Amino acid sequence: MTLDDALTALRNASEPGRAAGMAGYHKVPRDYIGVPNPALNDLTKAWRSQLSVQERVALADQLWQTNIFEARLAAAKLLTQARITPDQAVWDLIVSWVPDFDSWAIADHAMMAGQKRLVADPSRIEDVETWTQADAHWTRRAAMVVTLPFTKQNHPKPEELAIRQRVLGWAVRYVEDPEWFIQKSVAWWLRDLSKHDPERVRYFLTNHARKMKPFARKEAAKHLPEEA
Repeated sequence: MTLDDALTALRNASEPGRAAGMAGYHKVPRDYIGVPNPALNDLTKAWRSQLSVQERVALADQLWQTNIFEARLAAAKLLTQARITPDQAVWDLIVSWVPDFDSWAIADHAMMAGQKRLVADPSRIEDVETWTQADAHWTRRAAMVVTLPFTKQNHPKPEELAIRQRVLGWAVRYVEDPEWFIQKSVAWWLRDLSKHDPERVRYFLTNHARKMKPFARKEAAKHLPEEA
C-alpha cells in the first residue's frame, strides 16, 4: 500500500462538513479530512492485517509526515497493537513523533501506541524519563500518558511498582507547573491509580495537593474510596 492509496482511502471515508467542525474544535492549524473515528478504526484495522511490521512502520512514518490530522491518527493506530515482533523500529518511530505533539488528540493516539511498546519492554522507561525535562509541555505530558498502564495493577510486579514510584516522582515536580495540561496529566494519573492503589494516592495528595490546581486536586481524588 502506498501513501497515496492510504490518503485516497481516508478521503473516501470523509463526511461532508465534518472537516470544518474538527478544525474549529481542535484549533490547531493543519489539514483535516473529516473522517469519523469508527471509519478510521476500520481502515487501519484492515491495513494492519495486510502489511508486515516493516511496511506498517514505513507507511506510518509517511502518514505522520503529511501533518494531516487523520493521517497522524492513522499512523498511530497502525502501530497500536499489543504483540508486535520485532518492535524496536515501532518504538523508535513513536519516540521520534513526540517533539511534534501539538494537540491532545494526536498526542494521546500516539501514546496509546507507545503504551503497548512500553508494557512490552519496561526498560524503555529510560527513554520516557528524558521527556520529563523537555521545554514543550506536550512532551512532558506524554511521559504521564504513556505510563498510564502502570496505574492499573492491583498487585504490581516489582518492576511495575518501581515504574509506578518513578512516575509519582515525576508528578511531584509536575505539580509545580501551572500549565493546565500538565496539571491535568497528573490528575489523570492519580485518578486512575486510585482505583487500584488508593493509599499511595492519598499519601501523594496529603503531601503535594496544596501545590495542585483546585480542578486537579478534585479530579485526582474523584474515585478515592471513603475512609472508614
